[in-house]
Amino acid sequence: MDKGEKKRFSVKARARSFSYAGKGIATLLREEHNARIHLVAAVVAVAAGILLEISAAEWAVVALCIGGVTAAEAINSAIEALCDRVSPGFDPMIGKSKDLAAAGVLLTAAGAAAAGLLIFIPKIVSLLG
Repeated sequence: MDKGEKKRFSVKARARSFSYAGKGIATLLREEHNARIHLVAAVVAVAAGILLEISAAEWAVVALCIGGVTAAEAINSAIEALCDRVSPGFDPMIGKSKDLAAAGVLLTAAGAAAAGLLIFIPKIVSLLG
């Protein structure tokens, strides 16, 4: 197939790509400790959302936060794995790349935590008050 030639749509190929993504999610949860911590936080957020009966808009924010943090963790893990493969020894630029990827996860998680506080704290306060 030439570079300019497009592949035809294939349901089988799309199903295979979902299979690869599922394999990646399984690897993320099996091998990355921080991903499991984020999963626990997601379960807590969903449980709190159910118990506190958050609105549809609030659910949308919670869902986007969970998806964003999980995606950031997956991207970080992919960058770290690739860096480790390309440069198994110490390299300051590889270290910088890994630090920046980790910072992306931390910033995403901090934003998600802030959104969670904005959604859940007023509901908890009104429950207690």
